[in-house]
Amino acid sequence: MKELVGPHIASLQPYVPGKPIEEVRRERGLTGEILKMASNENPLGPSPKAVAAARIALMEGHLYPDGGAFYLRERLARHHDVPMERVLVGNGSNELLEIVVRTFCQPGDHVVTSKYAFIVYKLAAQACNVEATEVPMGEDLRFDLPALADAIGPRTRAVFIANPNNPTGTYVTRAELTAFLQSASIQEFRPLVVMDEAYIEYADAGDYPDSLELHGLYDRLVSMRTFSKCYGLAALRIGYCISSAEVIGYMNRVRAPFNANRVGQVAALAALDDVEFVRSSVAVNRSGRVQIMQGLDELGVSAWPSQANFVLCRLPRRGVEVYEELLDRGVIVRPMAGYGLAECVRISVGTPQQNLKMLSALRAVLAADDHAPR
Repeated sequence: MKELVGPHIASLQPYVPGKPIEEVRRERGLTGEILKMASNENPLGPSPKAVAAARIALMEGHLYPDGGAFYLRERLARHHDVPMERVLVGNGSNELLEIVVRTFCQPGDHVVTSKYAFIVYKLAAQACNVEATEVPMGEDLRFDLPALADAIGPRTRAVFIANPNNPTGTYVTRAELTAFLQSASIQEFRPLVVMDEAYIEYADAGDYPDSLELHGLYDRLVSMRTFSKCYGLAALRIGYCISSAEVIGYMNRVRAPFNANRVGQVAALAALDDVEFVRSSVAVNRSGRVQIMQGLDELGVSAWPSQANFVLCRLPRRGVEVYEELLDRGVIVRPMAGYGLAECVRISVGTPQQNLKMLSALRAVLAADDHAPR
C-alpha cells in the first residue's frame, strides 16, 4: 500500500481521544465507579431540554437530516444577531476546522498556530499536505500573538487561535486580540483568522474577548463554537462557525451533505433555550476550578490558571505514569506527552464529589511516590 499513500499521510499520527470508561473497566477489571475527567465533558450531563427533543427526533431516525440545518442556523443567527448566510453548522467544530483547511489551503500552502494549541489544527493541515508552523509559547503557556503575526507569510492561508486554549486553559485578552486583528487587516498577506471558542461559555475573565464582537475589525475572521461542552451534547456532534457570507459560502461548497445529524440539530435547537442548564453548568465549573486548583496546591502540584472546564498541571514525574496509576484507582485524566508536555496531565472539572475523589486518588499516587525506594 505504500505506493498509494503520500508521505504526509504515512507520517500522520492519529488523534488519540480520552480513554472511554468502558475500556478502563474492561482492561483494569474494575467494578466500581469510574470517573472520566479526561475529555472536558459536562459533568452535569446533557441539557434536559435537549434530551427531551432528541427522544422525539429519534422517531424520525429513518429520515435524512436537513442538509442545510435551516432551523438551527436560523436560531443561531437570531441568538448571535447575525444574518443566516454567515452561519455554518458542522459535525462538531472539529469538522469545521478541517473544512477551513480543505477549502482555503492547497499543498504547499501554510497555516500558523502555537506549539501547545489544540493538536487538531496541525493534524488537519498535515492531512491536506499543508505546512503548519507552531509558534512557541512562553512559560505562561499563552498564545504569543505578535509572534504569530511575524510567522505569517505569502503562503499563509489561516491562523488558528484557541481562546481559551486547549490543553492549557490560558487565554488571549481583548486588547491583544484587537491589536492582532488591526495589524492583520493592513498586512499584505491577509489569511483567515480562526478563533476556536469551544470553551467560551466558561470564560469569566474581565478582559476575555468574544470574537463575534470584533468581526468589524477584520473581514476574514472566523468564530467557531460547539454544543459539545457547556450544553453537554458531545455525543451528538454539533458545532458551528460564523464568518462573512463569502467565507461561509466557500466552506459550504466543501461541506459534506447531511454532515450534521437530525437528532443533533433538534437537540441543539432545544439546548439554546435551556438557559438555566447553561447557568448551572457555568456555576459548577467555576467553583470546581477553584476546588481543583486549591487541592493541587495543597498537594504541592503546580497548575496554570484556567478559563476553561479543565486544569493543566505539572507533576513531579512523567504524566503518563501518574495517569496509569490513576486508572487503577478508577480515575481517567489526560496525559499530555503528545503535546510535548511530558510531565503534565489535563484534568477536566467535575462535580464537587468527583473533584474530591480525583484529588484523593492523586494524593494516594503521589504519597506512594514519597514512600518508594530511592
